[in-house]
Amino acid sequence: MSETPPNTLQYRFDGPEDAPVLILGPSLGTTWHMWDRQVPELTRQWRVLRFDLPGHGGAPARPAGSVAELAGRLLAMLDSLGVQRFGYAGCALGGALGIELALRHPERLTSLALVAASPRFGTADEFRQRGVIVRTNGLDPIARTSPERWFTGSFATAQPAITEWAVQMVRTTDPGCYIAACEALAAFDVRTELGRVGVPTLVLVGSDDQVTGPAEARTLVAGIPDARLAVVPGASHLVPVEQPAAVTDLLVHHFSTAWQQPYDTGQTVLPAALAVPLPAVPPQAAPVAAIAPAAVPARPAAQTDRYGTGLKIRREVLGDAHVDRALADADGFSGEFEEFITRYAWGEIWDRPGLDRRTRSCVTLTALVAGGHLEELAVHTRAALRNGLTPDEIKEVLLQAAVYCGVPAAHSALRVARQVVQEETTPAE
Repeated sequence: MSETPPNTLQYRFDGPEDAPVLILGPSLGTTWHMWDRQVPELTRQWRVLRFDLPGHGGAPARPAGSVAELAGRLLAMLDSLGVQRFGYAGCALGGALGIELALRHPERLTSLALVAASPRFGTADEFRQRGVIVRTNGLDPIARTSPERWFTGSFATAQPAITEWAVQMVRTTDPGCYIAACEALAAFDVRTELGRVGVPTLVLVGSDDQVTGPAEARTLVAGIPDARLAVVPGASHLVPVEQPAAVTDLLVHHFSTAWQQPYDTGQTVLPAALAVPLPAVPPQAAPVAAIAPAAVPARPAAQTDRYGTGLKIRREVLGDAHVDRALADADGFSGEFEEFITRYAWGEIWDRPGLDRRTRSCVTLTALVAGGHLEELAVHTRAALRNGLTPDEIKEVLLQAAVYCGVPAAHSALRVARQVVQEETTPAE
């Protein structure tokens, strides 16, 4: 019997109690205030429910390690409020949550808007690397660079108050919850499932979005049967903040035309906001351009045997780039060895429940020091950082190994590990 997920999604309602419910989902590192400028117009027709992700905006810091787990928590919260049917608009991670709802819980959802979203967000390596940076340096490096990821340069320059708001919003997020959300995005990949999204869907993207731009939006439109695309010129990743009037108009039009069935509504709950609201800025209008859909990238069918399990774990621990190189280098002479270690080492041993991945990394590092396998030590030092070990913990493992494996071996290992740690934990300028 599964347990009810803990309610860690701080929320608020706005709008008439008897109106149909429209949910607005935030992106990673933001709070419900990213939707402040859409609320006045949307509440003319809908009862708007906004929520904060775990550890965001003062919400309880209970990490959720997958998009499916976030969806479960959201649905548990909605059940407690008596909300059965709803429309949903989500930005980035909030958009991934919307796709998850449409795929796994279609009976709850009637219409969907995906803002700055993608069926797969970059690569797993990118998000796990971000987790390593946060675990080592805290959120300050991510916070300082968030405006350049979220806004166009001209907007960030013209709106210093909003730029500072963005930095502080990320800086006050719980690091553990942020890292868990990065893991959730690293594992999210629904490219082969888009055809099962059965609700009317608006895919909305900023023309200058360098994170999840028009190419990702076209993939969504090509894969979802009842989807249309709107591109907002002069906007980057947080398009609801940068071009609020255009986004509001698009959402009103979409949900007004797509809404087809009666909705149950929830009770009035309006907790005090714990995050700083979005600074005031004059509304900006922008024309909307449509772009023709593109083909969905192909992906091999999921494997369910030990090799498939091992390949999944091997990628999660060592990173896609490393595994891709190893498999690409395999030939008739070494191919069976690659199959063997993937199936046995990763599909059998690393998948056993007796030890968690942090502990297995400690054991592996010690064994590699003892054997003098410095090249593999570099690979598994990166893996240890991905598995949640801090640089100080890796240092302690090597000090312990010096006692039992010999000082010369540990000294050589320390040089290798130090170089890897510096490379992996130094924030990009």
